Amino acid sequence: MNNKDREEALTLELLEAIEAKSDVTQRHLADSLGVALGLANSYLKRCVRKGLVKIKQAPANRYLYYLTPKGFAEKSRLTAQYLSYSFSFYRRAGESCARAFRQCEKAGWTRVGLYGASDLAEIAAIRAAESKVSVTVVCDPEAEQSSFVSIPVIRDVAADGDVHAWILTDFSNPVGALEELTKHCPRECIVVPDILAMSPTE
Repeated sequence: MNNKDREEALTLELLEAIEAKSDVTQRHLADSLGVALGLANSYLKRCVRKGLVKIKQAPANRYLYYLTPKGFAEKSRLTAQYLSYSFSFYRRAGESCARAFRQCEKAGWTRVGLYGASDLAEIAAIRAAESKVSVTVVCDPEAEQSSFVSIPVIRDVAADGDVHAWILTDFSNPVGALEELTKHCPRECIVVPDILAMSPTE
């Protein structure tokens, strides 16, 4: 996500939070957005300057925030944009996973594991049904659940010796995940979907 996308995502979250609760505090906004208080305040001021939000003083030094008609219109635009991006992402990720499975088929790997419980892993599990490859396990060192989309979850790659290859599906830190995975299995048995935009040598 580039800076412009992040700014628009934060703006959308802020507008949604204000629409849901007009007497929201700036601290609550910061918590909702997962940012520092100062940054939340900066985004709020920017929305006020743009005419998206208006502020009204309430008793006991409190403030009420309201979306203006322009604010509602901007929220609708950003929501539509986000949904469009999401559909585009799912389509591209699905195509990328299909290519990864074709690579596995070509190599004769019929039993694969997914490394990283993520949205990409979920998409891969769905697209696997269209191939001759079976996803038998999901490995995620941070996982707390015992299954992921009805597939058993393990925390250690060595816990499953019946996998022919691994498909990297860690979105949060793919470079670090690949580094960790190569400690336990040969690099040539790891498939990196091209949507992760990593070079072949990584």
